[in-house]
Amino acid sequence: MAAFIAKQMVGNQLSAVKDIGGGGESSAEDKAKLEELERQRLEALKEAEDKRNEKHRKMEEEREKMRQGFRDKYGIKKKEEKEEEARRQQEALMGGAATADSTLNRPKKTPEELAAEANQDEFTKLKSTIETKVNEIKTEVEGKCVLQ
Repeated sequence: MAAFIAKQMVGNQLSAVKDIGGGGESSAEDKAKLEELERQRLEALKEAEDKRNEKHRKMEEEREKMRQGFRDKYGIKKKEEKEEEARRQQEALMGGAATADSTLNRPKKTPEELAAEANQDEFTKLKSTIETKVNEIKTEVEGKCVLQ
């Protein structure tokens, strides 16, 4: 098939060179013949590409069957299945729906958001220290006071 295509391509170029050297005008029949040859050449190219695409599709199907055989034999999950399972586990941990913070492509936080989080963290630390001090004092007072 490749030889046919090469012959068509070279043959058309050689005939064009012959037309230049021989003098004269080309007739309507010659033009029609050249158009027909060009149409045949394009059809042959399209047919060759279709066959090549079909061959590659079949080869890829065979490879996928072989890959699936290995996956089944060794208990390996397909990449999409792994990602789906990880997403389900993440949703289960988050209590249903995945939040924006659980995604890898979340937008970066602005300086204002970072400052607000820092203030909130400081507030929670302060709150926890105060609660522990109050509980210590409460237990100390209860130990000293005895109800009768």
